[in-house]
Amino acid sequence: MTLRVYVPYETTALSLGADEVATLIRREAERRGQDIEVIRNGSRGLFWLEPLVEVATDDGRYAFGPVELDDVASLFDAGFERGQVEHPLALGLTDDIPYLKNQQRVTFSRIGITDPVSLDDYRELDGFKGLEKAVTLSPQELVDYVKESGLRGRGGAAFPTGIKWQTVLDAPGEQKYIVCNADEGDSGSFADRMVMESDPYMLIEGMIISGLAVGATQGYIYLREEYPLAHELLNIAIERAYAAGLLGENVAGSGRGFELEVRLGAGAYICGEETSLLESLEGKRGMVRAKPPLPAIVGLFGQPTVVNNVLSLAAIPAILSEGADHYASYGYERSKGTLPFQLAGNLKRGGLVELAFGQRLHDLIYEFGGGTRSGRPVRAVQVGGPLGAYLSPEQFDVLLDYESFSKIGAVLGHGGVVVFDDTVNMAEQARFSMEFCVEESCGKCTPCRIGSVRGVEVIDKIIANDNRAANIELLEDLCETMIQGSLCAMGGMTPFPVQSALQYFPEDFNDSKGA
Repeated sequence: MTLRVYVPYETTALSLGADEVATLIRREAERRGQDIEVIRNGSRGLFWLEPLVEVATDDGRYAFGPVELDDVASLFDAGFERGQVEHPLALGLTDDIPYLKNQQRVTFSRIGITDPVSLDDYRELDGFKGLEKAVTLSPQELVDYVKESGLRGRGGAAFPTGIKWQTVLDAPGEQKYIVCNADEGDSGSFADRMVMESDPYMLIEGMIISGLAVGATQGYIYLREEYPLAHELLNIAIERAYAAGLLGENVAGSGRGFELEVRLGAGAYICGEETSLLESLEGKRGMVRAKPPLPAIVGLFGQPTVVNNVLSLAAIPAILSEGADHYASYGYERSKGTLPFQLAGNLKRGGLVELAFGQRLHDLIYEFGGGTRSGRPVRAVQVGGPLGAYLSPEQFDVLLDYESFSKIGAVLGHGGVVVFDDTVNMAEQARFSMEFCVEESCGKCTPCRIGSVRGVEVIDKIIANDNRAANIELLEDLCETMIQGSLCAMGGMTPFPVQSALQYFPEDFNDSKGA
């Protein structure tokens, strides 16, 4: 009987030696005369256990990790093909690992289970059931499905996805487009990458359905340049989807067409903003457009365009296959469904955690993340990327939903969570936020272009105890000017981490050195 062993083919696992582990497992099996099939699946998102090796048994898949090269021989010695064996790296059934078992995996239900580019694997786990249903519905019925699900944009803005689709459907245009924003640039964020590397057909299916819903026949995935593995796997998956009749002039025998291709970004954070992304996609310098008009009405090449994040589009297949009500049954109040939270920074257990909206930030940090890797107390957590507010431990009981975060002046954003222990200097973190804006601003509007430069200068004066009280007041005024006057969220949100650092960690701005 052939032994089936799963070793992830995903960026984090590869960076920790997954390729070398897979090769050594094959060689060790050959040396011992064992019949073995090594399958390169995606990652489960339990990054502190990578490379996570799984063995298929009649009882399910058993996990071992983190597996290093020196561990391979001992796994064979222990008879790891039986699954339930005595070994220091034995973790039991993969599905029973608490970190995984306590999640609500909807969008990520297949992640880490399948060979990412196998159409058979995808279909076996309900892949393309959403598309099969979509081709039987009218565009308006499809849009209504998304409205009823309560899905909101997962890129950070949390705008109702169905409303955006309705606008594009109703807009007149000779050509309409679907653009996937895969320029994932937030610090501590990797959910988009995991979708594209571990379940690319889910994104492709979501884009096809969105095209059918609004009458778009051309789609583009605007991919972050720093994701070469995602680029490789997406192109393979797209090629196979064309060969299977799922893309092209006659999608799934529907008589309707949808073309799809990947375009690489140019390494600019600002191109994560939808209008700047469209400029870049048109071959121009990535600079923010003034709104109105909205991209849904005048978007790519002046035509009506849906611009959705990877996670927004990846949620669509489940909404169609399982039903809008099923998706909406997850979540809390107006925040429907689930969000994949990405745990990073100073944590024992970094990785991806998909949860229904409405659970506590505290539980995410401690029950899943396990507290700090350093063993020191958690002092601050930044949620929502480099433009998100810094939260203090007194705020960790906040519920993980859009409205609860808004009430405390914070944002959930893309779900990135970065943890700092008590050695962090929050004045330096505030300075970093302004400096980040200096580096990444497109330069089109004065509050962002000049305000961020002045922000760094003022924070430096505060840290140096140069007329501290007056400069703190000046910094607060500057932040308000950037919030009210900037063209887009780059300048408009840069003050959020600065203001939160001033409010919740004032002692770091009152160092008497140099006084």
